[in-house]
Amino acid sequence: MKRFFDLCLVLVCLLPALVVIGGLVLWIRLGSRGPGLLRQARVGRDEVTFTCFKLRTMYFGTPQKPSHEIGRSAVTPLGRVLRRVKLDELPQLINILRGDMSFVGPRPCLPTQTALIAARRRLGVTALRPGITGVAQVAGVDMSEPERLAALDATYLADMSLGHDLRLIARTLLGSGRGDRVAD
Repeated sequence: MKRFFDLCLVLVCLLPALVVIGGLVLWIRLGSRGPGLLRQARVGRDEVTFTCFKLRTMYFGTPQKPSHEIGRSAVTPLGRVLRRVKLDELPQLINILRGDMSFVGPRPCLPTQTALIAARRRLGVTALRPGITGVAQVAGVDMSEPERLAALDATYLADMSLGHDLRLIARTLLGSGRGDRVAD
């Protein structure tokens, strides 16, 4: 049922999103050197690595490390805005269509974030398809706190339902967890 919901919603959102993504890619390119669309290896369901799509919010050439290890100075001025309103995640609709991600689930981490992967494995969270939003993101908890993040992700396992997904999506769209987030 969750996959069916994801596919229905992504099919409704994808065409308008592609227009917005195209415009933002051009704007990113005008504001800083490098591609507007970022492809990154991320850890998905059952710890399988996949290519995650995002709008680039950091300066070109920034190392591919967790954002909390790099710092805010690596984020472009436009990137700060995109992160605040969460538009940097829009290309992940493609990941949902491909089956790599869901609208709701634990945020996908980098393969180098071994403490987070181990904590999620221990709590059974790695069985979930990663999401664009989730319990931890809505709570404003970033990847700099792997144990706390994994524990929040695990609460989703206990309360996973279409109604819960809809509430988390609504809270995300209404701004829960916003701020100048750094860590993913």
